[in-house]
Amino acid sequence: MTNTVIVSLVSMGAMGVLFGAGLAWASRKFAVESDSRIDEIEAALPGANCGACGYPGCRAFAESVVGGGAPVNGCPVGGTAVATQVAKIMGVEPEDSGERLVARVHCGGGHAQAKQRADYVGIDDCRAAIMVGGGAKGCEYGCLGLASCVRACPFDAMVMGDNGLPIVDKDRCTACGRCVVACPRDLITLVPCSKEVHVLCRSFDRGREVRDNCQVGCIGCKACERVCEYDAIHVTDFLAAIDYAKCTNCGACAAKCPTKAIIIENGQIQLAETTAS
Repeated sequence: MTNTVIVSLVSMGAMGVLFGAGLAWASRKFAVESDSRIDEIEAALPGANCGACGYPGCRAFAESVVGGGAPVNGCPVGGTAVATQVAKIMGVEPEDSGERLVARVHCGGGHAQAKQRADYVGIDDCRAAIMVGGGAKGCEYGCLGLASCVRACPFDAMVMGDNGLPIVDKDRCTACGRCVVACPRDLITLVPCSKEVHVLCRSFDRGREVRDNCQVGCIGCKACERVCEYDAIHVTDFLAAIDYAKCTNCGACAAKCPTKAIIIENGQIQLAETTAS
């Protein structure tokens, strides 16, 4: 009995050693060599794994750059500094990433300006609120103020203001786009950082209905169009929109807007000091 146990143990040990040696040989024989540039690029990236580049993480983006599928300036979070490092690793000239973009919330109808048609009691999530009768705000296009965009931001670049609207910290914003995706009413866009004139409204209602719901909504009067010397703002479907490629920040449209739906930015959102009735 004892001899049988000893023979079994020896046999199993010998087989383990044999199989281990075989696996070690196979791992060396069939190993796929990793390009060292992938590790270098991954180390140069911010490490946020936010997906803003279109890939599931920084490692996947680095692999795609080396494989020729992604551009060296494909990381919006890292900006020009990271793009320059990645280009150096790849041995190419850095590509011009263009002007830095930041998130902009296109709604000025906070607690003081916009009417509420109901009290919402439920999950603090904008998409959930919309499922309950379209949300509590009178304007069906306006910000619901439940901070879904703020929670989606991985860089602490957004906070909720006292007026019930999200405020973007331009210095922290990396244009990752997560807030854009999180907003169910498409109120957030990425705009060039240098642009300071914005339309804070997304309502396509006619002027009278806009006024019934919000004191700072766009009524589609086209006064802004008439004073713009650069053809940079147009009203379509009762809503003004700025062509940022043409806008010179002159502010003529903001000065003419009768409802103050157009603002000139000065660090943060400027809202009309009015109270909804």
